[in-house]
Amino acid sequence: MAASQLLLLSLLCTLFVHQCHAACAEVDSDTEAVAGKGFKLGCVSCKLRSEVESTCVIEWFFRPKGEVDFVHIYTYSSGVASIENEEFIDRVDWNGSRMSNDIQDGSIYVLNITFNDTGTYRCYFNRVLIYPNHEYINIVSKLVHLNVVAKATRGTASIVSEVMMYVTIIGLQVWLLIEMIYCYRKISAAGEEALREAA
Repeated sequence: MAASQLLLLSLLCTLFVHQCHAACAEVDSDTEAVAGKGFKLGCVSCKLRSEVESTCVIEWFFRPKGEVDFVHIYTYSSGVASIENEEFIDRVDWNGSRMSNDIQDGSIYVLNITFNDTGTYRCYFNRVLIYPNHEYINIVSKLVHLNVVAKATRGTASIVSEVMMYVTIIGLQVWLLIEMIYCYRKISAAGEEALREAA
């Protein structure tokens, strides 16, 4: 392979990898956790200008159900996590972007969820966009309303999907049976006609 072809292939691979890393989709967090199990509190904020270098600090706050004020529970910056509230010590793990100061996924994982964890969680993306001549601070806030239940409940969408799956399977089997009967009759009629012609 010529050197120019190798160079072109290298540039294409670099471009492809860069585009893959830049992909980001903001998906809402689940909102129902089961007591005694772990739960991922999702929080994603995509950076609109992927070519601009930036740093980001993530902060999580919690407001228990029935309370007015939020309490600071977690901070993540430059690969270092800090649990800010004693009720969450040894219960929170970082579940977001790794190996980068340019964080777009600020999700955390809470271990051993209890009913006391029911309430509203707020995550802040404190992002600093670094331009050649100045820096721009962009703060994004997202809320997750968490409900803790004793046993997992199935959502309406899940039930409807399962019913539709069974209806589709049964419908396809009936259609296949009708097609088999139709084909059998056609073959049988053709065989009888061939016998009459031979006679």
